[in-house]
Amino acid sequence: MTAYMNHKDLANEVIEDARSREIADGVHRVLDRIASAEEKAGREAGSVRLLAATKTRDVGEIMAAIDAGVRMIGENRPQEVAAKADGLAKRCVERGFTLGVTADAADSTEVVTSAHIPFHLIGQLQSNKIGKVLPVVNTIESVDSLDLAEKISRRAVARGITVGVLLEINESGEESKSGCDPAHAIRIAQKIGTLDGLELQGLMTIGAHVDDEAVIRRGFAHLRKTRDLILASGEPGTGNCHELSMGMTGDMELAIAEGSTIVRVGTAIFGERAFI
Repeated sequence: MTAYMNHKDLANEVIEDARSREIADGVHRVLDRIASAEEKAGREAGSVRLLAATKTRDVGEIMAAIDAGVRMIGENRPQEVAAKADGLAKRCVERGFTLGVTADAADSTEVVTSAHIPFHLIGQLQSNKIGKVLPVVNTIESVDSLDLAEKISRRAVARGITVGVLLEINESGEESKSGCDPAHAIRIAQKIGTLDGLELQGLMTIGAHVDDEAVIRRGFAHLRKTRDLILASGEPGTGNCHELSMGMTGDMELAIAEGSTIVRVGTAIFGERAFI
C-alpha cells in the first residue's frame, strides 16, 4: 500500500462546503485558461479536453471537481483506482453519469454520451497491477513499451473487453521520466495497433522540466509530428491515433499551442498535494 493511504481515507465521500468551493473555483480557472489558450492558438473552442489528475484526492474532492464541470479523470496509481472506484461510480450515478468501464461498454473503450466520464490511468503501470485497473479504466495513457502493451492485451482479451491505450513517449529525454525512446515510437505504435483487445488512441508525454519555453514546446511539437506520421502510415490499428495528452498545470498553454487534445491538471484544480 502507498504510504499516504495510511493517513488519508481516499474513499471519503463528504467534504466541507468551503473545500468544494475552492475546488470549483480551481476548475473554472483552468477551463478559462484552456479556452483562452485555444483562442490564442487559433483552435476551435472545445478542442482541448480537461482531465483532472486526482492523485491523493478523495472521492468527495473528485466529485466536487465533477460537479464544477470536469468530465474526465485520471489516476496515477492502480491502488488509488481500486480504493476510489466504487464510491466514484455510486456518486456519479446519483448525478446521472456513468464512470469508466460500464456493463454496456464491455466491447468498447468509451460510452459515446455526454453523460459519461472517462476514467484514465495516467501513471506508471506494473504488469502485476493490470488486473486492478482493467475492470475500471477506459484508457491507459502510460503504455511505454510493447511488452507492457502485450500484457495488457492478453488480460483484455481474457476479459472480453477493449481497452484504449496511449503510447507514452519520453520527449524530454530526462532519465527521471518514463516513456519510450522517441526514435522507436512509430514502430512501437504500429505494433500496438495490431494487438487484440487494445485500441491505440494517441500519444502521451510529460513536458521537459526546464524554464526554457522553446525547449518545452519543441518536445510537444515533436509528439504532434510523431502522431501525424503514425496516422499517415495507414498501418492497421493506427486510424484512431488522434489524441495528444500533453500539458499540465505549469505548461498547458504551451501544449495547447502545439496541438494538445488532453491536458492533465491536478494542482491548479485541487491545490498543492499534502502527500507525494
